Amino acid sequence: MDAAGAAGLYLHCPFCSVVCPYCDFAVLTGRPDKRRRFAEALVREIELRADAPFSFDTVYFGGGTPTAQAPEELASILEAARRHLSVAPEALVSLEANPEDVSAESLAVWRELGAGTLSLGVQSFDDDALRLLGRRHSAEQARRAVELALGAGFETVSVDLIFALPGRDEASWFRELEAAAELGSQHVSCYQLTFHEGTPFHAKRERGELVEPGEPEQARLFRLTHERLAAHGLEAYEVSNFARGEQHRSRHNRKYWRHEPYLGLGPSAHSFDGRRRWWNERELKDWQAAVEGGELPTAGEESLAPEQLALEALMLGLRTTEGIDFGRIRERTGRDLLGANRELIERLESEGLARLVEARLQPTLDGLAVADSLAALFRLD
Repeated sequence: MDAAGAAGLYLHCPFCSVVCPYCDFAVLTGRPDKRRRFAEALVREIELRADAPFSFDTVYFGGGTPTAQAPEELASILEAARRHLSVAPEALVSLEANPEDVSAESLAVWRELGAGTLSLGVQSFDDDALRLLGRRHSAEQARRAVELALGAGFETVSVDLIFALPGRDEASWFRELEAAAELGSQHVSCYQLTFHEGTPFHAKRERGELVEPGEPEQARLFRLTHERLAAHGLEAYEVSNFARGEQHRSRHNRKYWRHEPYLGLGPSAHSFDGRRRWWNERELKDWQAAVEGGELPTAGEESLAPEQLALEALMLGLRTTEGIDFGRIRERTGRDLLGANRELIERLESEGLARLVEARLQPTLDGLAVADSLAALFRLD
């Protein structure tokens, strides 16, 4: 782990100014009074979790749009976390924001709050693509937001982009990547558009109003993403994430990929202690009713058997350039996956999908492109 076994603290702030047509997260719109009541309830959940057996070296405000909360509300949430939970004084605080909320004044407030990493939900630097995605900012606002953030003293400024949009070609995606890199962002996350069931985009695809790019085109866009960002010094360290050096890699998100403990607070948030996973009520009203009634808002939980732990470690590890540490999996689960899968590993190496370095299997770029399917090939017994 990052700091003597430290866990990550995730704080889910569910409010957005609008709900984008592709989004299936637990988000909603709400007036200031509704957001204020949520912040008070989140402080209450922090108090209810005061006996959590974790120490934390990262705090991540996600959502939703955390900056939809008033600065004093974010400050009260963070202050409660530091008072009731074991948050290290030097813990890295990360904050998600949208470009339309960025100004010199807002950036100064977020820095004063203690945020070291700012993640900007840009999604595109093209006005036509932004309209398709239902975003509220313009391409010029996106560029200006990145420039202002880079000058505001954050340790890392990250940009989120979405690729494989209907009706967009490779040349347009090339321009998006060039814009993100040339602006000087220290971190870029590139996510392929997914048509989640229940979203307006999914309904439009079913009606034939939106046409999803085919797998060959998706594969070309994936390779273009990795090659162009690498050419600008943004090296991949996970399937969708790129950074200018180790110091700009997401310390918080790497806990998820390394299968390390984290505590999630807020509606829909998930937690993991290394063996057991639990999750909160998804709907704000259900989560809030439990918390305001003095009860933990847990909606469900599961204890993971050794085989499940091993499979999750495979699935997560194969999405990263660090790969799978077979020795660590054996220590945690008792499963010798290296010994049980020698022939498979040799085949993956011969096909150029992975390479074995001592007791660590690292996917190549071709392997990262099919990472989600590789884990299913392994014997877990």
